[in-house]
Amino acid sequence: MKRILTFVPNYFPGYMSGGIARTIFNTADWLGTEFKFLIATRDRDLGSDTAYPDIRLGVWNPMGHAEVRYLAPPELSLERLAAFINATEHDILHLNSFFDPVFTIRLLLLLRLKKIAPRTVLLSPRGEFVAGPLALKYAKKKVYIELSKLLGFYRGVTWHASSPHEASGMLDAIRLPVESVKVAIDLPVQHTLRGTPTAPAGNADGDHLKIVFISRMTREKNLDGALRILRDVKSRVVFDIIGPREDKRYWAECEALMKTLPSNVQAAYKGSIPPDQVFDTLSRYDLFLFPSHGENYGHVIAESISVGTRVLVSQFTPWRELHSDGLGWDLDLAHPERFAEVIDRLALESPTARQTARQRAGRSAATRLANPAALEENRLLFASI
Repeated sequence: MKRILTFVPNYFPGYMSGGIARTIFNTADWLGTEFKFLIATRDRDLGSDTAYPDIRLGVWNPMGHAEVRYLAPPELSLERLAAFINATEHDILHLNSFFDPVFTIRLLLLLRLKKIAPRTVLLSPRGEFVAGPLALKYAKKKVYIELSKLLGFYRGVTWHASSPHEASGMLDAIRLPVESVKVAIDLPVQHTLRGTPTAPAGNADGDHLKIVFISRMTREKNLDGALRILRDVKSRVVFDIIGPREDKRYWAECEALMKTLPSNVQAAYKGSIPPDQVFDTLSRYDLFLFPSHGENYGHVIAESISVGTRVLVSQFTPWRELHSDGLGWDLDLAHPERFAEVIDRLALESPTARQTARQRAGRSAATRLANPAALEENRLLFASI
């Protein structure tokens, strides 16, 4: 059985870092009987100075169809990382960022210094070359891209894109040979594919529309754009914001925007929730508003439609033609007024119409998420390199 040593900056039981941990968990959940997944990560959540209380250090911890090794800060030195990698039998070294200074750049430096000798290196940028996220602090990123190419950091690396759109961004930004990039779509949580989900009741109070935003509070997720959209909404709506306030300066901007909302829009921050509460939380809303500047997949979009909650997203995700399947809307961010128009239309729906729409969305989601081609793409990704 091929052994895959996966490095990821943060992993479960943490949940502050977003969808990358979910992507890796899902991949191991689907393919863990065919490949041996060994996941190395920090011993603490993103932004935390405290280690997880219920993990064991220095050993492999079983989690789902994988084993997880939690690394304390002293274990992240070049010398300790090299010793750990060389002592861990593996066939593929799988890195899950292009720009991460520790869990990618430090490991590639070890490789170029010949301190480690993995058989194969697979690199999954996880959306870092999607146009929106790449544009943030682009000058600094561009300097590193050119320097890393000059130093040969990525010579011989196999690249993984989660969508053709992401692959195009990688080819343009790094000028890679086309044959070095493999496309394998991210896999959803397994239970979303076990038949048509039973759509929950959603919002029982039909006199207002309940909207939710669930994500990290960072500029690329575009909460500020969502708030600006809501300033043009005429109907009575409730807007709940859920997720870690990762970028404090950005969150302060969003708080200021919340104060400019009209009286018919009731907005509130509801804190963060662990991954096992996301499905139930989404099911209580009529709409998931997520005008992101760029997603290579967007697990929370899949999670929303799987429980029948329609989504209103930007054109910068792989989720397109949503309206034709009754799953929601993918609109151009250049026309925010169209987002507001959709929300006002939904607010006029009766509770019966909303429930009918939920049922249709749940059925359509089961069909769209049950994509055998995606599973085969991921299987071949690991089997063929």
